[in-house]
Amino acid sequence: MEHEAALSWILSRRSIRNYTSETISESTIKEILAAAMHAPSAVNCQPWHFIVSSNKEIFRKVTEIHPHSSFLLDASHAILVCGDEKLQHAEGYYLADCGAATENILLAANALGIGSCWIGVFPRMERMLKFKELFNLPEHIQPFALVSLGYPEAAKKHPDRFREDRIHIDQW
Repeated sequence: MEHEAALSWILSRRSIRNYTSETISESTIKEILAAAMHAPSAVNCQPWHFIVSSNKEIFRKVTEIHPHSSFLLDASHAILVCGDEKLQHAEGYYLADCGAATENILLAANALGIGSCWIGVFPRMERMLKFKELFNLPEHIQPFALVSLGYPEAAKKHPDRFREDRIHIDQW
């Protein structure tokens, strides 16, 4: 039965951009971060850092940097997932590792009844540079993704995204 619940959290995950005004508790944010930190990473290097914000002024500044982030203004919180070039297994590995951590944030949020949306930062260099400045990131820390978090204003149906034509056995 547990596997059915886990699969339902994965299959029902949707990008949520409309939030209520309810604030997410600090303990719930910590649960989401714990899930992020349990993501797989190359050689278990865990080359990630997370900046948690509920600062509406920072959210406003993000909307000036990122043209598709206006919904962030209604979010309770946001988590900036960053890659640490000094901790990664080898050059470029933080990208896959931070992708896994970001996905865990999205799945944990869904399991906890929190809506979320992945706001892309990497690979847009102009966004990355502006995020580095906004969040005062050290040189070796790279912004990867920003995830908005909030209680969903309404439930969203989830489409069936299973695509048989994308499956190949043994070869193309």
